[in-house]
Amino acid sequence: MSVVDDHGYQNKKTIMRKLTDTAIDIKIKLAALWAAVMFCYVYGDFFTLFVPGRIENLMKGDSGAGDSSPVKLLLFAIMMTIPSLMIFISVAAGAGIGRVLNMIFGVFFSLIMVMVVYTSLGEWMIFYTYLGIIEIGLTGTIFYLSFKWPKIQ
Repeated sequence: MSVVDDHGYQNKKTIMRKLTDTAIDIKIKLAALWAAVMFCYVYGDFFTLFVPGRIENLMKGDSGAGDSSPVKLLLFAIMMTIPSLMIFISVAAGAGIGRVLNMIFGVFFSLIMVMVVYTSLGEWMIFYTYLGIIEIGLTGTIFYLSFKWPKIQ
């Protein structure tokens, strides 16, 4: 912050400016983490389209997790709707239900990503492994922050 005289001119003296560090509500932190998780999911799935043979396999009905079917695609859609909805639920739900749902789905999606990373090891999937590790860190942080949810003093 600069020191200004009576005429509005800045003096050479300055006071070191301190940055504010506003506390962020736990709900906003959780919503932001879920949004980050979703971006990693989308980019990972998009980048797989550049893996040689991937598009051909998709056209043959191989989803990467076995043969595709309408029911399997619906189940994948339902599963991937959960993180999307958790962005909103983290902000809108009450503390009790928000905490429980974030803990449950934080662990659930961490475990899914552990399996995905384990089955995606390979030269062409190194990006997927990297994103999976980031996603595990994000969903693990979701669980941790939910578990440590601030209590009323």
